[in-house]
Amino acid sequence: QLSQPILTTTTMAESGHYQHLSTGDLAQLVGESLAKELREKTLAIYRFSEEYARTRGIIIADTKLEFGIVDDQVTLIDELLTPDSSRFWDADSYKVGQPQPSFDKQMVRDWLVASGWNKEPPAPMLPADLIQSTSERYQEVYRRLTGETLHK
Repeated sequence: QLSQPILTTTTMAESGHYQHLSTGDLAQLVGESLAKELREKTLAIYRFSEEYARTRGIIIADTKLEFGIVDDQVTLIDELLTPDSSRFWDADSYKVGQPQPSFDKQMVRDWLVASGWNKEPPAPMLPADLIQSTSERYQEVYRRLTGETLHK
């Protein structure tokens, strides 16, 4: 575990991909005060979520938070702490310096890379077993974080 979370900031580029921003770039784009507020809110949400997840045996290795301005207020938008926007690891099986089994979409990404897909439509059909195992992982992290089960 890192002594402090690492915060990386991005903005959506015109090409539809995330563009990394330095701390100075962010301040120049939105102003120093708003940049500071965004950093503080991001770290507060992450720390709260990470502490809670640890009590449920889950490590939040990384996550993505998206903010916008709604009615002149900084507003958290889009999904939050889902397997599509976060890397969740099992705390009990965590091993330093090794690849970690995860409860996220990494298996799908790995399969797509191995398939040779060039990221242009159409995407290849995913194998049924990959869909099933991904669904099971998503349901497991949901169960562990919420104490609830999803009903099919």
